Amino acid sequence: MAAPLPGLQSSAGRRVAAERRALAQRRGGASSMGEMIAFSSWMSPRAPLVSVPLREERRLKMELGMLEVPIPNPFPELCCSQFTSVLSASLLPKVNPRIKQVIKVYSEDETRRTLEVPSDITARDLCQLLILKNHYVDDHSWTLFEHLGCLGLERIIEDHEMVIEVQSKWGIEEDNRLYFRKNYAKYEFFKNPVNFFPGHLVSFSNEINGALSHTQILQEPRHLQLFSEFSSSDIYMSLMGKKISGVPVTYGFCFKPNRAGGARDVKRLYADSEQSRTCWVTAIRLLKYGMQLYQNYMQPSQGRGDFSSLITPVRSISENSLVAMDFTGHKSRVIENPTEALSVAVEEGLAWRKKGCLRLGTHGSPNTLQNVPSNIAIHSSQPWFHHKISREEAHQLILRQGLVDGVFLVRDSQSNPKSFVLSLSDGLKIKHFQIVPLEEEAKLFYTLDDGHTRFSDLIQLVEFYQLNKGILPCKLKHYCARIAL
Repeated sequence: MAAPLPGLQSSAGRRVAAERRALAQRRGGASSMGEMIAFSSWMSPRAPLVSVPLREERRLKMELGMLEVPIPNPFPELCCSQFTSVLSASLLPKVNPRIKQVIKVYSEDETRRTLEVPSDITARDLCQLLILKNHYVDDHSWTLFEHLGCLGLERIIEDHEMVIEVQSKWGIEEDNRLYFRKNYAKYEFFKNPVNFFPGHLVSFSNEINGALSHTQILQEPRHLQLFSEFSSSDIYMSLMGKKISGVPVTYGFCFKPNRAGGARDVKRLYADSEQSRTCWVTAIRLLKYGMQLYQNYMQPSQGRGDFSSLITPVRSISENSLVAMDFTGHKSRVIENPTEALSVAVEEGLAWRKKGCLRLGTHGSPNTLQNVPSNIAIHSSQPWFHHKISREEAHQLILRQGLVDGVFLVRDSQSNPKSFVLSLSDGLKIKHFQIVPLEEEAKLFYTLDDGHTRFSDLIQLVEFYQLNKGILPCKLKHYCARIAL
């Protein structure tokens, strides 16, 4: 390539140098009109005076190769100027500022589920999330528990508490867990306060003739604050009081400071019965949280953040939704007479038994039920049936799911291998009833009242006592189940 002519190069250089000096003088704050006239040869007659420096600087940069030629915008309607972004900020996805945390939640059968949740998720939000993921029915009894394995303690995490904040108080080497299960007694004291605050345990109940309003329930436990500073402590139920503390009393509870390493300052107390312990723990929960508990009870679906809009299936749990019916006539009718309902249940049980024998005809003789193996019993697949658990295990399972009237389960009898036991909660106590098998004319029946009321299988027995209490102290309402996550 030929070199540029020396004369032309020097002329262009001198011209550029002169223009640079003039531009520097203009930027240095020229104040006289004479200095402004020096730029008149560069200015357009119609251009405003203030735009001269910008235009000349841009022209000089283009001549010296310091500025690239702008590319035309094929979509000018998408932006207001050539210097603004093509995409509006409102069109970009919004970033959630909340930090995500990974937690593990366990169920009754020790299965677990790992979840990534926001750092401000509440216990109620987490319960709704698990209900939705596992397709459970939300009857407002699902509860999150804090389980301290090394201390043998457990407590309800209230619906408004933040789960990550609870976990932050755990030690690194502590065997602590979050459990997700049903607890029918969580807000039962608002529905039946006299059961939780009986007259022989609470002095003020006699003054109001056993009728407690929600306001009185919230205000009366104030004297309990003399024992501990509840604002900085949590109330726990003792699961293994005898084994850990060595005291002869089973019904223990304690106050534990809600901070990391607070196990050294645990204050243990003991009651003389399960009813007394439940009364104390309920009163302390009311004192600590007060009106917040009542708001949780009245608005169980109100949550925080993204989980407040979750819609979970809800089922009516009213006991009046189950009634005895007669469909033998032209029109169906409700059976109001208990004696008639009892006889109808027995007749229906016999009809079911005959159908069951016919279904088992391919496996054995329909007339001899003794040949039918016990492992194909239809009750074994029911959620309320627990195969081989002890009396103490049944007691603990009902206790964990709430001492509410009607909470029950059916289990194998340890004393009689051919019998079963109905474990039932009533009046804050757990009672056990023997289900005895009876054989008549090569047919097997089950009874709770020495044969006065007989049923062909356990399913029919449970369904009958869900409608009628019979010899039981109350009807069967809520079954205890170990549900996997």
